[in-house]
Amino acid sequence: MSVKIAPSILAADFANLQREVEMLNASDADYIHVDIMDGVFVPNISFGFPVTEAINRHAQKPLDVHLMIINPDKYLEEFKKAGAEIISVHFEACVHLHRTLQHIKSLGCKAGVAINPHTPIEHLENILEEVDLVCLMSVNPGFGGQKFIPNTFSKIKRLSKMIADKGLNTLIEVDGGVNQSNAPLLVEAGANVLVAGNFVFSSDNPITTIKNLKNIQ
Repeated sequence: MSVKIAPSILAADFANLQREVEMLNASDADYIHVDIMDGVFVPNISFGFPVTEAINRHAQKPLDVHLMIINPDKYLEEFKKAGAEIISVHFEACVHLHRTLQHIKSLGCKAGVAINPHTPIEHLENILEEVDLVCLMSVNPGFGGQKFIPNTFSKIKRLSKMIADKGLNTLIEVDGGVNQSNAPLLVEAGANVLVAGNFVFSSDNPITTIKNLKNIQ
């Protein structure tokens, strides 16, 4: 299975958002990664329903919505209405994670769980059967452009073994500091989905950059 690429729209030029989304439509990207930050769970604020809806109006790729917020259960229906096809919530933000995942699936969305760099992947042992995607944060969440945390490679390998041992098809997504240098190593370790923000949108030719990431074996 070839790696899936999910450019993070947070790194786009928001003065030309429609143009940026149309560029992604024309690219080899598989998803559009949408980072929602509330300034509480993470020390930054991004955007909410109106911008997500605006992205969705022009998007021809599935929206991969990453909720970096507290109390995500309150907003699941609204993000579904705004166009989310994948909704990932943070393990650290959910008191009743199983219930939250069931809620996401009941809306017709794929359910994802994101975990911060300090969170052991073993904490997901009893929930993996309910998860379509695990988003491993390879930087501390909240800001783009951070340096990749090398321990991520070990976490990917351990998570990949857990998934294989259970006979599951859960996708492993890596979010933060992804570039052309570490992407092959991430895929080799077992990653299926690569989120790339600044690396894509700050490049001279984002479409070529996405294509190069997509072609990594």
